[in-house]
Amino acid sequence: MIMRIFQVVTRPGKEAEFGTFFHDTAIPLMKGTKGIVNVLPGAPRPDSPREFSFVMVWKDLDSLKAFVGEDYQSPHIDPAEEELVESRTIKHYDLVDG
Repeated sequence: MIMRIFQVVTRPGKEAEFGTFFHDTAIPLMKGTKGIVNVLPGAPRPDSPREFSFVMVWKDLDSLKAFVGEDYQSPHIDPAEEELVESRTIKHYDLVDG
């Protein structure tokens, strides 16, 4: 299984607007995506008020590529959120069952 960690830093002043997108659109979309085993959404904390994240566990690399395409190592975002996002990062790991 593949663990995918996606992090977003919003533009200053866009936290609430991105928060609405995150809760109403992004979380339901990811939870309903074929090939995802688990989704752990992370909302901002007082010490990081502009940061949102997703930890996603994918069944396998083929499932991930079916969703994002061959360029799975680039952090893709919905065009609707482009104006809300200052930066984004993506990391992939093999899930360790402990």
